[in-house]
Amino acid sequence: MRILMAGASGFLGTRLLGRFTADGHQVTRLVRRPPRGPDERQWDPSAAQLDPGVVADADAVVNLAGAGVGDRRWNAGYKQLIRSSRVDSTTTLAITMAGLPAADRPRVLLNASAVGWYGDTGDRAVEEDAPAGEGFLADVCRVWEAATRPAEDADVRVVRLRTGLPLDRHGGMLKPQLLPMRLGISGKLGGGRQWWPCLSMADFLDATAFVLARDDVAGPVNMVGPAPVTNAEFTRELARLLHRPAFVPVPALALKVALGGFATEALSSSRVLPGALTRAGFSYRHPDLTSALKAALTT
Repeated sequence: MRILMAGASGFLGTRLLGRFTADGHQVTRLVRRPPRGPDERQWDPSAAQLDPGVVADADAVVNLAGAGVGDRRWNAGYKQLIRSSRVDSTTTLAITMAGLPAADRPRVLLNASAVGWYGDTGDRAVEEDAPAGEGFLADVCRVWEAATRPAEDADVRVVRLRTGLPLDRHGGMLKPQLLPMRLGISGKLGGGRQWWPCLSMADFLDATAFVLARDDVAGPVNMVGPAPVTNAEFTRELARLLHRPAFVPVPALALKVALGGFATEALSSSRVLPGALTRAGFSYRHPDLTSALKAALTT
């Protein structure tokens, strides 16, 4: 399959690029700088600039573009970048796809989203049919997903990947926890009662490849594991596998001082279940936290 990919240099993008290549797909990467090789094409989503011919050459489009939500302390400017980087890239791709003749359109758009769509769910379990919640990330996800509509209206199969917390010791939410945990100066965040929708990196990659190939899967898909855990449970299990104590909880106030606005999201609860994947028959390699963490710590 010929895949056009945006966001291939990010934490998830680099891993997904490797998976697509290993599966034998031909991947062309969209980059904002001048291309450095034959597998790159330049675009400028902030100016809605993308050569339609580049899109017409693809069978599928995969869009993971967006500024990292945990990369920097949030201020008004960075919050705007989080929003615009997602909406601009999605809008540019969706409108370009819709503007092509039907015979030239890619068959599918896999577009990133996040479990932030649901806001803070507390102890309430939710699946894909739950409405958008409240808060900054929920608002971002709402407009982000809405930006795919032109492609959907043009009869492109659109899958919105509402991704949770893929576990990988080299990045994401796990990496910054490892050193403090190994030093014995880590613990649960706040009260630790918030639910974390984790999954192994292998399962994230498998699930993405699964929905890419399944013509009967469309709409929102929760990219999470089948057994969400609380932050306290996650912390205890990580400490056990690393043979370290976890007696130093991080107070909510300290998180708010260190992280600013992002602290509210870090302390929110997302008890999200993979309804669409389960109904489609997806099989997890690591269906529980222990298996997922062991995989993350050894690969």
